[in-house]
Amino acid sequence: MEKDITVRGVRLHYTDSQEGERTIILMHGWGCNHSTLASVERVALQCGYRVINIDFPGFGQSQEPPEVWGVEEYTSQLEDFITALDLKSPTLLGHSFGGRVGILYASRHSDVNALILVDAAGIKPHRSLGYYRKVYTFKAMKRLMYLVYGRENAEKRLDARRAKAGSSDYASASPMMRRILSRVVNEDLTDRLKHIKAPTLLIWGENDTATPIADARKMESLIPGAGLVSFPGCGHYSFLDNPGQFAAVLRSFLTATAK
Repeated sequence: MEKDITVRGVRLHYTDSQEGERTIILMHGWGCNHSTLASVERVALQCGYRVINIDFPGFGQSQEPPEVWGVEEYTSQLEDFITALDLKSPTLLGHSFGGRVGILYASRHSDVNALILVDAAGIKPHRSLGYYRKVYTFKAMKRLMYLVYGRENAEKRLDARRAKAGSSDYASASPMMRRILSRVVNEDLTDRLKHIKAPTLLIWGENDTATPIADARKMESLIPGAGLVSFPGCGHYSFLDNPGQFAAVLRSFLTATAK
């Protein structure tokens, strides 16, 4: 069933199967929406879960944040959403960006039943000296443009420049979502991993270039008791690249952690 709720002043769209003794919340990656995880949703339904599949603010049918949010704001909204729906001990599944929110939420809530991270983001990538040189040059140019053009006109010019130089995700986003993306991609959640108490499963594509398998191995080493399953020949969307094996692994984990 399609639903909407306003949480922290932002309208959040989600689907809710409404049936099932246990609850799982599905959280999509950047540039996607709840429909991206449709195949995952079917597996969870088959396992008897009540499935809640959300559109993060700025994606799908959810409202765009009114200001530049980071992982903290997205997670805080999830916290209030779970409270508003009175969900007890949910299982969380996050793909890519959704994994960031899952990590932060699970690191500060001991009642999470289980956490599933699918090609998840959260480890800040190693940056070269050349990268930082470009960043600091851009920041200096930004300050200068604020002085010359004023803040509003300068931001319009900077957004156009970022769109030309950035990724396809960045280029296709609105000005607000571009600023949010620039913020969240640089947030490192490594220090939160050790605080996760929930049983944790990592599912990864070994050819993932967006969130490399090295990130998964680091998460596995830092999250107490975490286990990693990786699929050869699969990329950042391992659940779409190898749906059969993905479903088997997910089904086994959901059955084992059902309470």
